[in-house]
Amino acid sequence: MSAPGKLRDPLNRAYQLPRLTREYYQGDAVVHGTQTTLDRLQGWLTPEFHLHFRELMLHAASREGLLCPMYCLMPDHIHLVWMGLRLDSDQLNGMAFLRTYLEPLLAPAQFQPQAQDCVLRDEQRRHGAFAKTCFYIAENPVKAELVKNVTDWKFTGCVVPGYPKLHPLADDFWPKFWRLYGKLRQADAGNLKRPLL
Repeated sequence: MSAPGKLRDPLNRAYQLPRLTREYYQGDAVVHGTQTTLDRLQGWLTPEFHLHFRELMLHAASREGLLCPMYCLMPDHIHLVWMGLRLDSDQLNGMAFLRTYLEPLLAPAQFQPQAQDCVLRDEQRRHGAFAKTCFYIAENPVKAELVKNVTDWKFTGCVVPGYPKLHPLADDFWPKFWRLYGKLRQADAGNLKRPLL
């Protein structure tokens, strides 16, 4: 029960999903994040929103030293994978930045109070396993019966600063992407001490 004179928060924002310590989101971390709209509200996903999303992703990527090999915008949620490139990369900062600037573009919808995320472990980061995670994301519109083929969905892409035509569903994407990642990732990006799980 609320104290007299205080309103109860109907969203219960005091509750937070369990999250790993910050170090797991820093350095060369690889994270699959999902942002869902409150009450699964739709109506905001348009080509114009997609353009704004890409612009803001470029800013977040530049600020925090990140690459996004795959994102998929769905009518009521957003999937994205971020990979850190520098020792000082911080995906929690990147996600906070993205949420802050995207939420006004969703109006009247808004994001749920906290994003869901999955920090990929070493075995999930190997090329084949990692591609499987990305293909799972790309398959979302097909599973939701919005399109018949993943290539028909216009709200899937990647954000690699300097490479605007790179697309994760192109036949030659993965060899190009891994070459760019190897070139852009700083040698000390993995020199972060993380607590044992």
